[in-house]
Amino acid sequence: MSLGIRAVELLCSRLCHDLVGPVGAINNGVELLDEGGDSGGEALDLIADSAETAAARLRLYRVALGAAGGQSLSAGDARAALEGWFRGGKVRLEWTATPLDPAPGLLKTALLAALLAEEALPRGGSVRVTGDDSGIRVVATGTGCALRPEMVPALAGQVAETELGPRSVLSHATPLLARAYGLSFGVENPALGGEVQFRIRAGQE
Repeated sequence: MSLGIRAVELLCSRLCHDLVGPVGAINNGVELLDEGGDSGGEALDLIADSAETAAARLRLYRVALGAAGGQSLSAGDARAALEGWFRGGKVRLEWTATPLDPAPGLLKTALLAALLAEEALPRGGSVRVTGDDSGIRVVATGTGCALRPEMVPALAGQVAETELGPRSVLSHATPLLARAYGLSFGVENPALGGEVQFRIRAGQE
């Protein structure tokens, strides 16, 4: 049930990958200022926007995968973390979930499910989060919406840890983390496409 060493390494690689882009853009903005090729406005805008993106990604990973997302995590904190993650992107967040006293790990797992939902939207679309204390549903909707091929066996626990990669490790880890919290985790990927649903419920099926 626990995550192996390779899976942990891959999760760290994924986190670093998601931070390389905005941190690199910050560096590019600083170089523009150093070279004097910019009056300051464009470079400073680039630095500010990239710093905000990096901070938002760190914030979400901190609450979703770190100890900071324990039982003290509120629905408002989880929603704010997702809003920061999706800010300015091609995926729109719709949050109507109303958990006041959620089961341990429920919101953390919902955050990870939202990241998986984003991966199922290569052309953009919406991620809708609904539910209450007993369970949460995360629905991805958009043109071409579908699970990537490597996500399917990883979500079903049908891939060896040695076969995991950075693009499939989150699909592998999320159901395991859900079960470690005593939650059930399911996914629906209709053959016709256009929508993918993740379901997280208190208690295991």
